Amino acid sequence: MKAIIYHSFGGPEVLTFGETEKPEPGPGEVRVKVVTVGVNPLDYKRRYGWVEQHYPTTFPAVPGLEFAGIVDALGPGDHEVAVGDEVFGWTSTGAYAEYALAGDIVPKPAELSFRAAAALPVAGETAQRVLDQLGLAEGETLLLHGAAGAVGQVAVQLAVALGATVVGTASPANHDFLRALGAIPVAYGEGLADRVRAAAPQGVDAVFDAAGQDVLPLSIALRGGTTDRIVTIADPNAAEHGVPFSAGGTPSEQVRSGLVRHARLAVEGRLSVPVVETFPLADAVKAQELSEAGHVRGKLVIEV
Repeated sequence: MKAIIYHSFGGPEVLTFGETEKPEPGPGEVRVKVVTVGVNPLDYKRRYGWVEQHYPTTFPAVPGLEFAGIVDALGPGDHEVAVGDEVFGWTSTGAYAEYALAGDIVPKPAELSFRAAAALPVAGETAQRVLDQLGLAEGETLLLHGAAGAVGQVAVQLAVALGATVVGTASPANHDFLRALGAIPVAYGEGLADRVRAAAPQGVDAVFDAAGQDVLPLSIALRGGTTDRIVTIADPNAAEHGVPFSAGGTPSEQVRSGLVRHARLAVEGRLSVPVVETFPLADAVKAQELSEAGHVRGKLVIEV
């Protein structure tokens, strides 16, 4: 099968488009024909070897965590899906490929396109996990760094649905977009703390860092000097500040229930992750380069 493969850590140049063996499903496993793949910042961070303590790599490696596709083969044992079913979720073997073994998957609603489905798993699970870790509740104020990215957008929508006030950092070009989602946008950069205080005179109850732009010291100050209720998914130096780095660990049953819930919200028009650009599998390097450059408002998707 065709796939994107890398044999060592490094920049985009380590990615090659070539042939590799089609994975065979073992007992209890499901193989899918991949249709679409969501591109995430974690893809290039894993490629560099920056997150090995959380996501160990075995070479040769195929990038990609989330996908939408069609069940192609079933390993021995009982299954909740059948060959030919349209599904979406997480893969255990890498999604930048024609075929992959599924991890946590659920049926894809017919009303949800393959592109839209591939954009949901990582952003949805990450946003939900961190909001749960923060214990965000109705009436509280959340400071969200990197609010215009895919994870940030989902977090804004889920937090607003909880009845929370969201102050989101983003470039000025994204402010109208964030207002439409229900957030109070503020520009990042020098003077950010003053702008946050002006936007949230009542104070900040929790901080979600999805940007990783050395904003943790400022966030601690805005929380009154405490690291309590601050979580990052993007700053590898979090431990130096006494802030937890959230990197998964959600139980499978909870992941699958989240996929079902977020898909239902998407079908109902209450949750959206706009796909801003698509790439063929052979151009996956370009997709990762664009992701790594930052400033992508929404989701990049690979079509296999």
